[in-house]
Amino acid sequence: MKTDLSEKLFAKAQTLFPGGVNSPVRAFRGVGGTPRFIARGRGSHLFDVDGNDYVDYVLSWGPMIVGHAHPEVMREVQDAMKEGASFGAPSPREITLAELVRERMPWIEKMRFCSSGTEATTAAIRVARGFTGRDDILKFEGCYHGAGDPLLVKAGSGVETLGLPDSPGVPADLAKHTLTLPYNDLAAAERLFAERGDTLAGVIIEPVVGNMGVLVPKAGYLAGLLALCRKHGALFIVDEVMTGFRVSSGGACGLYGIRPDLVTFGKVIGGGLPVGAFGGRADVMDRVAPAGPIYQAGTLSGNPMAMAAGNATLRLMTPAAYEKLEGLGAKLADGLRARAAAAKVPVQVNRVGSMLTVFFSEKPVFDAASARHSSTKRFGAFFHRMLEGGAYLPPSQFEAAFLSTAHSEGDVEHTLLAAEAAFAEAAKV
Repeated sequence: MKTDLSEKLFAKAQTLFPGGVNSPVRAFRGVGGTPRFIARGRGSHLFDVDGNDYVDYVLSWGPMIVGHAHPEVMREVQDAMKEGASFGAPSPREITLAELVRERMPWIEKMRFCSSGTEATTAAIRVARGFTGRDDILKFEGCYHGAGDPLLVKAGSGVETLGLPDSPGVPADLAKHTLTLPYNDLAAAERLFAERGDTLAGVIIEPVVGNMGVLVPKAGYLAGLLALCRKHGALFIVDEVMTGFRVSSGGACGLYGIRPDLVTFGKVIGGGLPVGAFGGRADVMDRVAPAGPIYQAGTLSGNPMAMAAGNATLRLMTPAAYEKLEGLGAKLADGLRARAAAAKVPVQVNRVGSMLTVFFSEKPVFDAASARHSSTKRFGAFFHRMLEGGAYLPPSQFEAAFLSTAHSEGDVEHTLLAAEAAFAEAAKV
């Protein structure tokens, strides 16, 4: 496999960008080696600058649920671009996408589009504080809610991959208002609410964690958190930036029967273009400016190209599309387990729908602590052998892999063939 041009570009990039990248996990620090510079994506495949072809399981970290450069998505984006890239004014496409969102998630009574998941989560935190008049927020270890200051406390994603402490630059006076607990431990939440429930403005959670690798909620866990919030007057904020419109038509809230106060979105609702959104109860959202006093704004909010891509993507996500994703996800997960067992490599394959992670661990993985027991060295060996075999996985043990509707049975079979050699390589570590 040639990597000459990627290596030259990475050397140049390191003179221009911190660590050579514009988002930390892309640097391959979690697995070693040189990141691949991508030239183009088509359907379920990526092609790098050296001409290598990969089945893509990163999918731009989730949003490409219909695959790269889908003709209908591209056509709608191009039509929008012809009319103007940005207006700084309302446009009809915002209403069309908002109606699609509310049709599939009726608990989103009102919403506000923005330009990133980070923007959405930081705004939702501000709204929760403004609505309740309280300062404290509860989050969970290993859950990543973007790079906003209040949420970079015991975060997952790149923070976990790089082994960083809570980020320098976040004032202690701000961080003290972010409380943390282990994910999937309802008893710990009950104890905290009993002690400090009247100080909590809200609870924010990834319903299915994707930024510590995939962690699946235990039965009753999300409903229990929601009940605690209701009892103590805190808002329940479900971060569906990753899971929204991916794990089901109704996202994780629809999948698990949860009716939250606020939800944050990104990724799929922009079809690969920069987008975010937050929304929920009308009485809460009516406190957002200009309807109310809680300020939030953005020049590119409701960008017509992002709205066009989101509209096209959600229309393509039919019941049959979700059925296909479920089938492919199950086949891939079962195949990975079988090949790991044949290679005598202990793994846990956690999956919800089209999201999955292979943890190199002998024990079940259900929270940040159990995830950290996984062998990152074995994962690194596995990752590089998969890459050589033509399967592009997230370059970190602590990230989710994704499938798209563009993936085929042949893609999965090709991936499982590569996995036979990759697990054999991991067994040597």
